Amino acid sequence: MFTSFSTALSALDATSTAIDVVANNLANLNTTGYKDSSVSFQDLVTESTGAGLAQTQVGFGVAPPVTTAQFTQGSLETAGGTLDSAIQGQGFFVIKSPTGAQQYTRDGTFQLDSNGTLQTSNGADVQGYSVTNGVVNTNQAVGNIMVQQGQIRQPVATSNISVSMNLDSTPAVGAASNSFSTPIQVIDSLGNPLTLTMTYTQNAASPLQWSYQVTVPGNATTGGTPGTPTDLLASPGTLTFNSSGQLVSPTAASGTVPLSITGLSDNASDMNINFNLYNSSGNPTITQFSQASAVSANSQDGVPSAQVVSVAMANGGQVMAQYSDGTQEVVAQLALANISNPESMTAVGNNDYEASASTALPAIGTANTGGRGQILGGELESSTVDIAKEFTNLITLQRAYEANSKVVTTVDQLSQTTINLKGQ
Repeated sequence: MFTSFSTALSALDATSTAIDVVANNLANLNTTGYKDSSVSFQDLVTESTGAGLAQTQVGFGVAPPVTTAQFTQGSLETAGGTLDSAIQGQGFFVIKSPTGAQQYTRDGTFQLDSNGTLQTSNGADVQGYSVTNGVVNTNQAVGNIMVQQGQIRQPVATSNISVSMNLDSTPAVGAASNSFSTPIQVIDSLGNPLTLTMTYTQNAASPLQWSYQVTVPGNATTGGTPGTPTDLLASPGTLTFNSSGQLVSPTAASGTVPLSITGLSDNASDMNINFNLYNSSGNPTITQFSQASAVSANSQDGVPSAQVVSVAMANGGQVMAQYSDGTQEVVAQLALANISNPESMTAVGNNDYEASASTALPAIGTANTGGRGQILGGELESSTVDIAKEFTNLITLQRAYEANSKVVTTVDQLSQTTINLKGQ
């Protein structure tokens, strides 16, 4: 009978711990990315009395409960921060604590510090990959993401241009041939714009053939004459079309025309530009149909200098910088860690986790790869706490605590009765 004290006390202690877990779950009802914990109980070793078929087994109570975080998907809600992010599916954001420890979190409340470093709301550095020309380099180790507002983007000089257009196959009434000019703006090494003018002239004797010349303003180069355009081609180029209006000469194999601009007046480096008459699929970008000569699109790969005016998170975990010239550019990519047994991690507060000795090696990569989930920009993951479930657990644990308290008082009364037998 006297072991009943320790048995009931073990139940009171275990139930008290379980109530603490419920209280913590309810306290984090509105905590971003919080995962609720469940409690499981285990009985202690039993004592066997008697022998054979008359054997009696009496337990010694309950062991301290085991708590397990439930890493289920929380609901996603639209957030107010432009850098806020949520994970839909498996994975954790990889962060580095102020002490330098690698940690993991589902809380995507991100912001930039005074140095332009992407951080969590508690000051941990968010880890990711750097981007070169819009391409993520996942072959490098993850590191801090830095995007400072007001940062100046280095200009990139134009090296390729193309023009998608149609040249009218029918000469204007009373004209021997057609002539059409169109400008295209390129960028030099200092980030200054420079306008090239392309002039196309139909061959009156052979209407399926056009000559073309590319010029820059005379004052654009030190060797030019102000007011007189400077030719970039030593002699005009020639375009030949077939009866279906398709470019047949130059062919795709020789459809790149080199343009050289030397001695720029603004002291920028000399420019070497490829004028591409065919796209990446090998299709000509210029046609000759019976439609008005017009440009449908043009492109060039130069980038002017500009300042970062805002930073936002795009779907997939791409960190986008918007520049003062209105352009946007991918400047970094968030990393995600896939951990096969996340319940083994240790919660360290601030919605963060650290790997324990039993945690599987994290597989770090980008969103939507290797079993990792999707990253949604402008959203946050809500807590997974179910208030109705927690209230039910609380009532059940309250009844268990009261029942075991009754055991203690009952055993105490029986003990007093036994002690009183000695005085009778």
